[in-house]
Order: sequence, then C-alpha cells, then structure tokens
Amino acid sequence: MQCTGADDATAYTLTARRNNSLTTAGRCLVFGFIFVVSFGISLAFAAFGAWLILPFAGLEMLVLFVAFHYIDRRSGDYERLTLSGDKLLLECRTGGELKRFEFNRYWAQVVCDATGSRLALRSHGREVELGCHLTEEERAKLARQLKAKIRQF
Repeated sequence: MQCTGADDATAYTLTARRNNSLTTAGRCLVFGFIFVVSFGISLAFAAFGAWLILPFAGLEMLVLFVAFHYIDRRSGDYERLTLSGDKLLLECRTGGELKRFEFNRYWAQVVCDATGSRLALRSHGREVELGCHLTEEERAKLARQLKAKIRQF
C-alpha cells in the first residue's frame, strides 16, 4: 500500500493504492516459469506410468491462471481524495469501475473507530467507506489528518 499526499495553497490530494510487487509482464513470466516446471514434472511422472497426474497439473495451472488474472485486474485500483475549496471529492477505482463521490466540505464528517479498522466520510445521510488499501494504523493517521485538513481549509 502506497500512500502519497500533495499539498499546495488551494488543494490537498491524497492517493492510496495497493502495493504491486510484480508488473503484468512479471506476473506472466512467473506464471510461465511455474507452468513449464509443473508440466515438466507431471510429464516425467506420466512417462513412468502415473498419467493421472496430468489432469491435476492442468487444474492447478487453471487455478493459478485465474488467481493471476484477478490480481492483474485489481492492480490498478486506487482511492484518490481531493480537498479543494468547499468540495471534498473521493474517487475510487475498483476492478476497472470508477466511482466518484462529492461532498460539501462544511458538512462532511470523518468517521473512524478507535482501532482504525473502519474509515468513512459521511454527509447528508450518505456514508462512503475509504482506506481499503491502508492498514489500520494508516487509516487512523489519515482520519486525524483529514479532520485537521477539513477544519483548516
């Protein structure tokens, strides 16, 4: 999880995104390596008569492909919070879907429990959770910063 903040005279922007240790090309290379090794071993066993290992190796590769595809699809997810003037804009990208929520700065409330396990913005009966890419400590810190920034502007 990578959290960056930018400050200037007119706006405050914070972007949180997940930590992706592998790029798409890296994931393809890792999958290809595991595929070659797994099928190489299973073909060796099949040559000695244990041919039933081949369907299980194929199933294993299918599950691994689905897992890597899910990770690749979610690798671009982020949450961007922008405080500019009297507007508070929250932009959430999850699995290719982009959602935008706009709040009035004067009416927005930051809701965070004591442990930091839940962080949300609330205004006019509408509540939106944020910080899914952050740890509990980072959520609690963000809640304190956000409350101060909302009061400051």
